[in-house]
Amino acid sequence: MDILPFRKFLLTGAFALAAAACGGSPEPAQQPQPAQPPAATTSPSPAPATQPPAAKAGWTVQDMRTPESAYLDEASGYLYVSQINGNPGEKDGNGRISKLGLDGSVVSADWATGFNAPKGLRSYGGLLWVSDIDEVISVDIASGKIVSRIKVDGAKFLNDIAAGPDGTIYVSDMMASRIYSIRDGKASVFAEGEQLEYPNGLFVDGERLIVGGWGKPEADFSTKVPGRLYWLDVKTKQKTLITKQPLGNIDGVEQDARGGFVVTDYLAGKLIQVAETGESRLVRQFKPGLADHTFLYAQGDILIAPHMNENIVAAYDISNEMK
Repeated sequence: MDILPFRKFLLTGAFALAAAACGGSPEPAQQPQPAQPPAATTSPSPAPATQPPAAKAGWTVQDMRTPESAYLDEASGYLYVSQINGNPGEKDGNGRISKLGLDGSVVSADWATGFNAPKGLRSYGGLLWVSDIDEVISVDIASGKIVSRIKVDGAKFLNDIAAGPDGTIYVSDMMASRIYSIRDGKASVFAEGEQLEYPNGLFVDGERLIVGGWGKPEADFSTKVPGRLYWLDVKTKQKTLITKQPLGNIDGVEQDARGGFVVTDYLAGKLIQVAETGESRLVRQFKPGLADHTFLYAQGDILIAPHMNENIVAAYDISNEMK
C-alpha cells in the first residue's frame, strides 16, 4: 500500500545437504580367499528445510529506507518489505525489497533490487507482485530474481496490489483515480473515475475487491474530503459503500478475524477497525506515515507496520485493543 513523498525490508531461506563417504572393495589376496562382500555405501540425503521463525510482537527493524508495504507470503512464511528509498514518484533505481522473519530477524536486506519506488506487494503463483510508479514487476520468491516487468500505459502513481483467486492482479493508481487489472502479462483498466475516491489500499475478498479511498489529493497529498472504505463487484464493478461517511486517507487494508477490516490512515497515523456493517473505531494512534501493514490475526492479533517517515518496521501486540 502506499505513497507519499516521505514513505514502504525483506529476507531468504536456505537448504543444507548431508553427504556420506563411499568405500571400495579390498585388494585380492595372493591365495584364494572367501569372497568378501562389498563395502556398504550411503547416498546423500537432504536435511529438512529450515523452518521460518514463528511470529512474535515487540520488535523493531531499523534502516528500512522509506518502507511502504509489509507483506506476509504465507507459502514461504516470510515477511517482505518494499522500500522506496527516496522520492515515491522518482525513477532513481534506489528501491529495494527486504526479506524478514516474523520474529524481526533480517534474512536479507537487499533480497530484491532493481526498483525505483516499490510500494504494494502481494504474492500469487510463487511470484511476488510489486507496483512501481508505472509498471508492475513480478519477482520469483524462491530466488529473489525479477521475472517480468509489465508496463502500465497511462499510469501516474501505482500504489497497492491485490491478487484474485483466479490469478488476476489488481493495482490502484491513486493520482489517476483508477484501478488496473493484469491478466496474462497485459494490463487494462478495470475501473476509473472520481467515484473511486482516488483508490489506494486494495484487498480481494472472494468476488469483492475491497478498496480504501484516499480522497482527492492536494499538492501536499492532504485532502479536503478524505476517502471511504467500499467494495467493487469484480464482475459487475458495482460500488457498495462499507463506511457511509469519509473515514480517512486510507493506505493499508487487511481483514481481521471478526468479519471486518483493519485499515491505516497514513496522514493521521491511525489504525482503524471497520466492521462489515460500516462502524469504525480507533484501535491505536501512531505518528503520521503509517503505511501498508500486515495484520496477523491467526497468530494473536499482531500488527506489522511500516512507518515511512521514521524508516522502521515494527510489530505490535494489539490483542487487547481489538474487539
